[in-house]
Amino acid sequence: MAKFELKLPKMGESVAEATITNWLKNVGDTIAADEAVLEIATDKVDSEVPSEVSGTLSEILFQVNDVVKVGQTIAIIETEGGAVAEPVAQAVAAAPVVEAVAAAVEVAKEIAAPADFSGSDKFYSPLVKNIAKEEGITVTELDTITGSGKDGRVTKEDLLQYIKNRGNQSVAAPSISTPAPTPASTSAPVAAAATQAVPVSVNGADEIIEMDRMRKLISKYMVESVQTSAHVQSFIEVDVTNIVKWRDKVKNEFEKREGEKLTFTPIFMEAVAKALKDFPMMNISVEGEYIIKKKNINLGMAAALPNGNLIVPVIKNADQLNLVGMAKAVNDLGNRAKAGKLKPDDTQGGTYTVTNVGTFGSVFGTPIINQPQVGILALGAIRKVPAVIETPEGDFIGIRQKMFLSHSYDHRVVDGALGGSFVKRVADYLEAWDINRTI
Repeated sequence: MAKFELKLPKMGESVAEATITNWLKNVGDTIAADEAVLEIATDKVDSEVPSEVSGTLSEILFQVNDVVKVGQTIAIIETEGGAVAEPVAQAVAAAPVVEAVAAAVEVAKEIAAPADFSGSDKFYSPLVKNIAKEEGITVTELDTITGSGKDGRVTKEDLLQYIKNRGNQSVAAPSISTPAPTPASTSAPVAAAATQAVPVSVNGADEIIEMDRMRKLISKYMVESVQTSAHVQSFIEVDVTNIVKWRDKVKNEFEKREGEKLTFTPIFMEAVAKALKDFPMMNISVEGEYIIKKKNINLGMAAALPNGNLIVPVIKNADQLNLVGMAKAVNDLGNRAKAGKLKPDDTQGGTYTVTNVGTFGSVFGTPIINQPQVGILALGAIRKVPAVIETPEGDFIGIRQKMFLSHSYDHRVVDGALGGSFVKRVADYLEAWDINRTI
């Protein structure tokens, strides 16, 4: 039997790691080529990792909730024949069978969780366990560390900082006559504080629902965004009567020719991309006291999923697309988002975000900035309203199609003049729409 190393595949230039959320196969299960072996999650997207070969799953090297780097081996699959994975082949060729087995055992020891961590109720990654073991940190002491990772998980950085502080504290340690409190005496309060109690229904009729993984991430990101950016809003009303008439005129022909529906979203996205080219200081991000001016215009498109969660796929280089290309990109990302088929890289690299609150009938909204961006535009519902129409013969009252644009921006780096001018430019592009435009 040959051994094949199943590695975490590359999921895009900006994705470096993923969390294992579920193993679909157990040790000993038979796997067909291209069959999904496990499920993983990046910041927002869940996906599956398929096997490149047929065989039997012989080893699982990471457990659920472990964070794995791209390119790391996550499982070993035994195949009936074919090429042996390069690291294994080299080990066998370079050493006798006994030495190869011994080396494999040593590797397994490093990967496996230390036995003295079995008594802990907390989750620790193999890397954290190995560092703790090398530094002589017991499970009781490890339980006292407050983690900054997901669900309070202790990360490598948390542990290294703890070790550094522990070394500093040991210099000024109290004398023998005044014993310091033992880890056991401090672990209980810290552990209790880190674990949130499950709410109890007082009347017995209320349903207690735990947030799913994505809802927890959204909650975390929204709170962090409000705490990070100084949110300011500007609102402007736009007359889109010509756009509504033009779309009604061309949408059937467009769908017949392109096999795609023509919605309002790509029209608005085109105007936003143009405005970002006019105001490049809206197409930036903030890192500490530095501003990162983005070369590419990558528009995030907030989309509601069937389960109620939110996801933001990204249209890359949106300013380089014509209206047909924009419509295809919008439809593709929207359809794959609803079907749960987005890839991790589809949600990365956004430089500005647009959200359509009008889909649910909202006239306008005050959206929260998608960090580390500095602006987000909400598209309100298009409504028929009475309006003053200016003509050479005088002013008249008529029925017009209007909507509100709501622009939230980061007042740390975007002042009212820039934030207001940008959304006004978007409105200008929309109101200047050519009713005779060809597509």
